[in-house]
Amino acid sequence: MIPDQFSSNSPGKVKKIVGPSFTYWAFVPNPLPPKLVYDNDLLFFLGEANRAMGEFSGFLSGSPGSRLLIRPLFRREAVASSQIEGTTSDIEDLYFFEADQNSVPLADDVREVSNYLKALEYGLERLKSLPISTRLFKELHSVLMSGVRGGYSYPGELRRTQNWIGKPGCTLNEADYVPPPPEELNDCLGELENFINSESRLPPLVRLALVHYQFEAIHPFVDGNGRVGRLLISLLKTYWGLMDQPGLYLSGYFEANRQEYYSRLRSVSFEGDWNGWIFFFLKAILQQSELGKNKLKEIMDLRSNWIGRLKPVSSALPLALIDSLFENPVITIPLAAERLNVTYVSARRAVTALCEKGVLSQTDQSKYGKKYIASELIEIVK
Repeated sequence: MIPDQFSSNSPGKVKKIVGPSFTYWAFVPNPLPPKLVYDNDLLFFLGEANRAMGEFSGFLSGSPGSRLLIRPLFRREAVASSQIEGTTSDIEDLYFFEADQNSVPLADDVREVSNYLKALEYGLERLKSLPISTRLFKELHSVLMSGVRGGYSYPGELRRTQNWIGKPGCTLNEADYVPPPPEELNDCLGELENFINSESRLPPLVRLALVHYQFEAIHPFVDGNGRVGRLLISLLKTYWGLMDQPGLYLSGYFEANRQEYYSRLRSVSFEGDWNGWIFFFLKAILQQSELGKNKLKEIMDLRSNWIGRLKPVSSALPLALIDSLFENPVITIPLAAERLNVTYVSARRAVTALCEKGVLSQTDQSKYGKKYIASELIEIVK
């Protein structure tokens, strides 16, 4: 990375770093907010994104049981955000792992996805007692990176060495992007904290886009920065009161448009193209709001359909078991007994009833350790 790559509109400074046997350049972003000029197209998409998010939020608030039914959307986010970083596990892999963690050898990919989900849930709970801050960033990183391939990356600690982004095997001077050196991190993150926790007249969705860019530009950890940055988007929507409950997740759009996602972030650093990045971000809000609402409708309709199939069944246990499937549509009889707080025999009867009604099906014909899956739900949330 060399200074000549940055235009005069770049929102930061390119700093020369001189060591005992090396010299390189790093980018230090200016504090937020930048000066923005909204064109008509951007204003239009801002209005459309606000409308779509408001409709989805209202739909969530007005839907009985939505807190349970949006659980599959949590997992969609965990899978998509992890896939951006190169994991290959899908949502079905995650569900099977969660249903039986101990008996199946676990690929690193699945654990990374599982950790993302844990970090998201941890963050939402932590917001009840802790503001969004560097401390929370580090706690999220600790949950995210513990016990996975990036475990060597000092989970929960800001980096003490220089990192960079580029082709495998490239040097610092060959890198596509070099974020701030370690000695700049505290100042950069402190300024970001102030922006997040200060009142602003900027449109909230624009602020979201700015914060995500800034975190990625700072790149404060050795590894896992992209995932923590996308977690931050999810948490800020709750923290700033943009949605009454979580449910809108953007990683699916970012993953489907991965190259543009990276390109738009890069164009801010090198060219100061804020509008291009914000426009892309608003399109993600718009599309994912509409997709989320449609997916939630499908999930609600499926639940009603399942309940209708069970009407001739006198026992209440199969009905109770149905709701647990929205937490995880892969189940074993011991797990059903635990969820329902009943004996193994009673749980087996409930599982059998759901199999007879086509809600569940056995995943294989093994005699022991049988697993059952609600395939209709899996197909909706894939």
